Amino acid sequence: MDAGRLSLLKKIVDSYMEKVPGLREHCERCLMTERWGGSVMLMVVDASFTSIGLNYFTSVVPKVEEFNRRFVETGRIRSLKQLSKASLNELKKVWRNKRSWTIARSIASCLTSISTDDKTALRTWAGNTILEKWREDPVGRIKGVGLVTFQYLRMMGGVDTVMPDKIVKRVVNRILAEAGFQPVEDDLKFIKTAERVALGCGYRPIELCWMTWLVQREGSMMRMEKYSGLLSKI
Repeated sequence: MDAGRLSLLKKIVDSYMEKVPGLREHCERCLMTERWGGSVMLMVVDASFTSIGLNYFTSVVPKVEEFNRRFVETGRIRSLKQLSKASLNELKKVWRNKRSWTIARSIASCLTSISTDDKTALRTWAGNTILEKWREDPVGRIKGVGLVTFQYLRMMGGVDTVMPDKIVKRVVNRILAEAGFQPVEDDLKFIKTAERVALGCGYRPIELCWMTWLVQREGSMMRMEKYSGLLSKI
């Protein structure tokens, strides 16, 4: 990469990052496994709901909050082990998609086999994962867990990386094209390219990833403005 194009790339990435103040703190919580008040179970539920592609802030977040009120705050489900054994019929009262709950219970069961402490389980699993071998991973083998969900869980388990979902790819590839580089479509190559872009421009890969979602507009407002008060909770 020549110096001129690298300088332009950094200038473009900086211009995006300026739009998302407060992002660094949110990403720090994610990497410390402290999202959702530190509840790994809620992180797993979040990832399982997110896997079916609905709007994160308007569909997923309210339902994770409802699950928290119905099951966690009432003491009915407090751990991954309890989630792995929870009744599908009960769970579907919050979120009707059976596939999401099957994924959540399977992930919970897999992580519980690593440690009885939920945070230790997720962070141990994430720390031992190998991106290139994700399909061979116990979580990666779960039906319904694609590379996007796999990466999301790794990020919440402390791995500084990106998710190759359609929005992240669209924004990062647009940035690459603006700077005179070729867009990258292959998911694994994209992840590695996005990580290099972030680090080369002075940011963490996870910050580049979250930025792409938060600069999207909903109506007349950017998500960063619209949901700024929500970020500290999730």
